[in-house]
Amino acid sequence: MNKPSAVILGLTLATSGAQAAEPLELQKIMKDLGRHMQTVTDGISREDWETVARTAPLIANHPQPPLTEKMRIMAFMGSDMPRFKAFDGNTHDAAEEMARAAQEKNGQKVIDSFHKLQSACQSCHQTFRAPFVEHFYGKPAN
Repeated sequence: MNKPSAVILGLTLATSGAQAAEPLELQKIMKDLGRHMQTVTDGISREDWETVARTAPLIANHPQPPLTEKMRIMAFMGSDMPRFKAFDGNTHDAAEEMARAAQEKNGQKVIDSFHKLQSACQSCHQTFRAPFVEHFYGKPAN
């Protein structure tokens, strides 16, 4: 390999490593979603339907990553992007259903919709977390 090619390759590897270490905004969004899920779990356990009704929309209508980050995610996902979006849609729908059930103070419906919500989250995580973390952070998912 000639010297300019080696320098370009080195810069490319260094740059991709630096990008891999930068946390994506999606990571913060997911941490916030985790906190909201814990709040809902606590609310359900105490039959605090007001807390559940107030928190569920924060899950259903979570923030989106910035456009540049979305484009990076879409490029990585490729043909799996519709599946990824479907999981997000299922999450949104289940959280909205849970909010309505909590407003009605219908504990069984809250629990049923919470189960749907957890299943949507878990399915997405099982499908995408490991390759996503490895691609964007350069390490295996825990």
